[in-house]
Amino acid sequence: MKRSILVILLIAINILVYFLWASKDPFRMAYMQENFAVSWEGLMAGRYWTLLTSVFSHYMFIHLLFNMLVLNSFGPIVIEVVGSKFFIIFYLVAGIFSSLCHAVVTAFFLHQPNLPAVGASGAIAGVLLLFCLLFPREKILLMGIIPLPAMWGAIAFVALDVWGLIAQSRGGGLPIGHGAHLGGALCGLIAYFFLRKRVRRQF
Repeated sequence: MKRSILVILLIAINILVYFLWASKDPFRMAYMQENFAVSWEGLMAGRYWTLLTSVFSHYMFIHLLFNMLVLNSFGPIVIEVVGSKFFIIFYLVAGIFSSLCHAVVTAFFLHQPNLPAVGASGAIAGVLLLFCLLFPREKILLMGIIPLPAMWGAIAFVALDVWGLIAQSRGGGLPIGHGAHLGGALCGLIAYFFLRKRVRRQF
């Protein structure tokens, strides 16, 4: 599978699921909430498939747009280095693990076991961190504004999520899945250590 086709396919699936969320039908909305959003409560009810389906699920257009722009920007470059087969396995594993991290963090750290999450952010956090480790001197835009070497961008990205998670634990912060981001980033770190003997790091 060509790298461009793989990224386009992932984006297309995300767009399709977004339009399913856009339905005004209350029965479809109830179905989507039950089967395309992940939470600890849902997992305990046996809806394990939501670990994966939530990765392709976006309720808000701006969330979808941002995630797909990042995927389209960094995904093809990472695929060029690691290959399509490794990338899709990595993407799915990072997505599933990030969903699990969200469920565990919200249940046991934030004490909100029924808090659902949707989005590809965890999987894309893994892709982004892997890119930063493979190309540490490439310039990226932190928050889409601040230019930084990729390695420093990765450190800042992780630090912001840790800070955000601590803020949430104290009753503040923004409604962002920091636990999912950190879980995906951890997958990116593990993938880098697995790959570093096979790929040539850019200096």
